[in-house]
Amino acid sequence: MHTAGSTPRPSRGPRRGLLSGRRDGAPGRARRGTAGLAALAIAGALTGCQIVLDDPSAEPPVGASPQPPSGPAGPDSVGDPYTPGNGNGGYDVQHYGLRLAITPGGARELDGTAEIRAKATERLKRFNLDLTGLQVSGVQVDGAAAQQRHEGDELIITPAKPVEKGSVFTTTVRYAGTPRPVADPVLGRYGWIRTSDGVFVACQPSGAHNWFPSNDHPSDKATFDFQITVPDGLTAIANGEPTTPVQGSDGGGGGTGGAPPPEQIPPGQAPSEGPPEGPPTAPPIVPAGAKAAQRTTTSWQVKQPMATYLATVTVGRFSVRTGKTPGGITNISAVDPTVGGLNLDQFYAKNSQITDEFAKLFGPYPFGSTGGMVDNANVGFALETQTRPVYGSFGADESIVAHELAHQWFGDSVSVTRWQDIWLNEGFATYAEWMWDERSGGQTVKQHFDSVYQDAGNRELWDVPTGNPGRAQMFGRTVYDRGGATLHVLRTKVGDEKFFDILKTWAKERRYSNATTQQFIAVAERVSGQQLDSFFNAWLYERGRPKL
Repeated sequence: MHTAGSTPRPSRGPRRGLLSGRRDGAPGRARRGTAGLAALAIAGALTGCQIVLDDPSAEPPVGASPQPPSGPAGPDSVGDPYTPGNGNGGYDVQHYGLRLAITPGGARELDGTAEIRAKATERLKRFNLDLTGLQVSGVQVDGAAAQQRHEGDELIITPAKPVEKGSVFTTTVRYAGTPRPVADPVLGRYGWIRTSDGVFVACQPSGAHNWFPSNDHPSDKATFDFQITVPDGLTAIANGEPTTPVQGSDGGGGGTGGAPPPEQIPPGQAPSEGPPEGPPTAPPIVPAGAKAAQRTTTSWQVKQPMATYLATVTVGRFSVRTGKTPGGITNISAVDPTVGGLNLDQFYAKNSQITDEFAKLFGPYPFGSTGGMVDNANVGFALETQTRPVYGSFGADESIVAHELAHQWFGDSVSVTRWQDIWLNEGFATYAEWMWDERSGGQTVKQHFDSVYQDAGNRELWDVPTGNPGRAQMFGRTVYDRGGATLHVLRTKVGDEKFFDILKTWAKERRYSNATTQQFIAVAERVSGQQLDSFFNAWLYERGRPKL
């Protein structure tokens, strides 16, 4: 993520995927956290100083909840204090099938059917999904009607018979309403954002359950398919690859960009998963009063696991260009023509160039397509939505594009298990941004590092632990800039060859999975052959500027 704002930075534009500023800020260089929240952030983060980096028992199992098992019901939260109440226990989602009719500006903007295939990790007499502000008209579990009640952000489901541990089950939820953006006093405004001609959807860290029922925490990744119906004249773009032609609002787009034709993948079937389990997929939904002939339906597939916050269904009027990078990766890039100063062909070319270059540095590109979307959304951030980052109306500066595309390796393919380790996303993307700046004739990596390190009196940088910054500073300077600086010092410590081996090994071994800081330290030590606990403790957990 990259945020726009006003904090001075040496790099060349606003960012959000990098969370360098507040989500709701004006274009500039400020970070998303604010100085007024620094004391809260420090207080919330001090526990990070107590982590024993070389003690495997200090690290919870991947996906584990700190809550005790709840007997016949899965826990109603994963227990992550950075996003309290989010996520659920008792099951592991395998696939989301979302059938959505979106009517921007309508009395009811969203009609949806979600089919959620999951594996039970314990015997469940009931279980929860995260869902906020939408009305549920019916729930089925494996084709049988289930009882449901809504309590706050929790949809509590009681199936007709218990779900046995180890079994794979499908939950179908029919729902409708108008999603609202998240307005968090600490993290700002994000999620389902209305634009003048559609919706802009960017959900970090926990806005997904405002538009579809989910296990809304990055520790539970799943594949997705989307079937999106919108009024004629609008274009709907989601993650992954299209299985129907993508047509820009100006008539541009030119087919599926290398995706298989629709008839090769039956409706409702997950990619590379075989026939779906449970009841057949519901037909496309058309809101009451709308004529099918006045609407357009497109379908998209996400074949690799994706965290819920990275899902998007951005709708509006777009010019679209589809093709392949010189390295052979499908590139789908879209620009709202009302966003001034941005050329679609240049945006498309830059996405191709950066993707191919990063594949040389970090290892093979992890997904089936790349690209991005620039919308006329009045937000101060960009977000690394998987395969296709989204950018607000401030545009897509080259440095921001580099930041968001680096996230495809670090944050999207390799995702955090817990939000306290978000530097694994943002610090890595910041360092990639510095490297791209150097390669494209801007400041060198060392100049970027020196600018950060010489800011000796900045308490947000040096008195907030990068490896556990606290909720209020999870998108603050320590995560981005001190995180990037940590990687630069690691590079000087182990040498270029070992450093890039570490990055490639990390991206390869944790591909499509979740990870923690302790796991990264283990990889760095194994690949470099050095003992690095004290180094990482100084740079990630101790207060004060580390000595060089």
